[in-house]
Amino acid sequence: QVQLVESGGGLVQPGSSLRLSCVASEFTLDYFAMGWFRQAPGKEREGVSCISSSDGSTYYTDSVKGRFTISRDNAKNTVYLQMNSLKPEDTAVYYCAQSNGYSALGLCEGWVANWGQGTQVTVSS
Repeated sequence: QVQLVESGGGLVQPGSSLRLSCVASEFTLDYFAMGWFRQAPGKEREGVSCISSSDGSTYYTDSVKGRFTISRDNAKNTVYLQMNSLKPEDTAVYYCAQSNGYSALGLCEGWVANWGQGTQVTVSS
């Protein structure tokens, strides 16, 4: 059974940084696009950042460009999301996601095969 386990969330002040991690088990993530979604209260879940399996190309939603960086370590079966210059509007539950394909854009547009359980990120002074 595929498992995606996120960690690294927390309560931070505006301008701070966090790094989210997603460890995959029961499959090798080398062949699949991986990514991060988030859902704030009262809002739809949105694709934040995704990374392809083929060439490492990435996708970022406009609101996080220049602040967030996605990366993957296939040897550790882990995907990361480095979040800098956090803003209150980044507050949400962040979910790790796995695609059945290789496209970063496809995954972030919703072609999700498996979800993690989510980790809360709260940005507040």
